[in-house]
Amino acid sequence: MENLLELSDKAARRAQEIIRETDIINIWQSVGAQPNLIGSASMGLIMKNKDLDFHIYSSPLRVADSFEAMNRLAQKPGIRQIQYGNLLDTEEECLEWHAIYEAQNGETWKMDMIHIVKGSKFDGHMERVRDRIKAILTPETRLTILQLKYDTPETEPIMGIEYYQAVLRDGIKTYAELVEWRKNNPANAVIEWMP
Repeated sequence: MENLLELSDKAARRAQEIIRETDIINIWQSVGAQPNLIGSASMGLIMKNKDLDFHIYSSPLRVADSFEAMNRLAQKPGIRQIQYGNLLDTEEECLEWHAIYEAQNGETWKMDMIHIVKGSKFDGHMERVRDRIKAILTPETRLTILQLKYDTPETEPIMGIEYYQAVLRDGIKTYAELVEWRKNNPANAVIEWMP
């Protein structure tokens, strides 16, 4: 079990290095936005899926500012791909950016950046979820979550929030139990559960 903790801690350190290498925080701040790291890298729960999740807030949110930030990020060494989605006219009121970063050693990380209208429905929601999870996470539940993530086949996409809900709310302990749990708890686009 100690090996899982070492793997997760190593991935968390690497995540911080990538944040520094890409200068992603300063890039978003340079266009007047407030970037917040959320997700597994912010909670000590990163495992095999190498991803960085940011919620970024602006008021007003100008599409041109968002593109300017991504223009700057695209110039950073290792940024191989960027995808864009405009959901400003939905209840999510955001722009979605997804980038692929490839390190010199060939390691690939996904960077999800959700640029959200400050004051909209989901303003601060995932930060509150993150903080609540960190507050109730125990060494045992952290190990359980890391083990479940480790046991999940690469071909099975499972959102982090599903693991956290299954373990922290419903006491799921094994991958077989998680598979069954997911059948009874289908994920929607935005899971609004909070511990």
